[in-house]
Amino acid sequence: MDIRLSSGTGRWIVFTTVLGSGMALLDSTVVNVALPHIGEDLDADMAVLQWTVNAYMLTLAGLILLGGALGDRYGRRRVFVIGIVWFAAASLLCGLAPNAGILIAARALQGVGGALLTPGSLALIQASFHPDDRAKAVGLWSGFGGVGAAIGPFVGGWLVDGPGWRWVFLLNVPLALLCVPVALRHVPESRDESAHGRFDVLGAFLGAAALALVTYALIAEAWWAAGVGVLVGAGFVVLERRRPEPMVPPSIFASRLFTVVNLVTFCVYAALGGFFFLAALQLQVVSGYSALAAGTAMLPTTILMLLLSAKSGEIGEKIGPRIPLTVGPLLCAVGMFLMLRVGEDASYVQDVLPAMAVLGLGLTVVVAPLTATVLAAVDVARAGLASGINNATARAAGLLAVAALPTLAGMGPEAYRSAEEFGETFRRAMPMCAGLMIAGAVLAWATVRKPVGEADCHPECKVHCGVTSPPLEAGDHAPGDAGGPTLQKRPGEGGGPSS
Repeated sequence: MDIRLSSGTGRWIVFTTVLGSGMALLDSTVVNVALPHIGEDLDADMAVLQWTVNAYMLTLAGLILLGGALGDRYGRRRVFVIGIVWFAAASLLCGLAPNAGILIAARALQGVGGALLTPGSLALIQASFHPDDRAKAVGLWSGFGGVGAAIGPFVGGWLVDGPGWRWVFLLNVPLALLCVPVALRHVPESRDESAHGRFDVLGAFLGAAALALVTYALIAEAWWAAGVGVLVGAGFVVLERRRPEPMVPPSIFASRLFTVVNLVTFCVYAALGGFFFLAALQLQVVSGYSALAAGTAMLPTTILMLLLSAKSGEIGEKIGPRIPLTVGPLLCAVGMFLMLRVGEDASYVQDVLPAMAVLGLGLTVVVAPLTATVLAAVDVARAGLASGINNATARAAGLLAVAALPTLAGMGPEAYRSAEEFGETFRRAMPMCAGLMIAGAVLAWATVRKPVGEADCHPECKVHCGVTSPPLEAGDHAPGDAGGPTLQKRPGEGGGPSS
């Protein structure tokens, strides 16, 4: 299509896609600050808080590639709108949940909605705009998304301290009521006419089931579930090797660089997932911060990424990925070690701010080159698929870290109710998070050699707010890759915030 950005329709498309993807993005960043209040209100233990985070990440990570493929086949606007309606309905159920079981189930349903709407937001922009305006439209989408990521914890904290934690979820309902009619009226439908073949539904189910079983094993210390999860995961690998059109083609891992960078991604985002889950609790349970203060305390990390990621990407282009992928995680590790200073009556300026600032600098150094290296590691025709796999890898890493770290640190079921107990276990968990970052840095230094090449972001795409996962990038997937994500682009275009 050839819609111009200056037209009314063009502006409506940007507004709709930003609003839709912003719903999922806000939920990814605000729930952590609400956890102590959720636990108190529902009389829940630590495992419930873990599942409140993980149920969403589980279905989102397991289904995001399938959601992209559905948009390609059946219409990107249609799947995007279905995702928004689904997400809003699940959010309403979260907000009204009378007990922990219903909240966790509703969070899993939210993840399904997120998997439908998240890939479609950027794909609609790529498919709708005139080539001369496409990069600028993506830049606007990326920039507004980055602002949403920055204000998310602040908004979440304000809602939790004000009308209550349920409004963290209920806020999505009026946003959806605004977004859906605008999308139906102003956003044109598009699909990939070359998309064909069967959907790899069984592959998506086996992948999600393996993650669910391993997550359950780590939270409940039910090691039989870990064994079953490993077997199901092996079945997933066997299935993908035999399918003519798999969701995750094994051939993409023939690129050593692609495989290595996904391992680095796993280390980095496992550390981040565990860090932000525990840091939000530490600031409230041990340091006595309100939810608003805890959310605001984390703003420097995202603000630094907003301000400096474009420059970081330019430097990575010039010097290659090896140094950024090594230095970035090491800086993040230093920030996590600095969090050991955050205890009772912690000073924000002296204790919290230095940790968050150093962490933000580390993420600024690593995220943009990480994304560019993933794209450079594969053919341009598979850039969208590669980005989708990398995004799902990051989400799965965060999921497993939130499940494993409290157990490894010795947190009891009621740890978050005791400042002394939680503070002690937090001091054991932070070196584990830092260790994952160091492992990612060592792996990158030892194995990454290839320069980034031409797979960098378009100059208009200046924002990389990949706090919860690397940014989804636009890219064509080869005809017949029915499991590939929906994102479409010309070489050299794309970029945006994680959601």
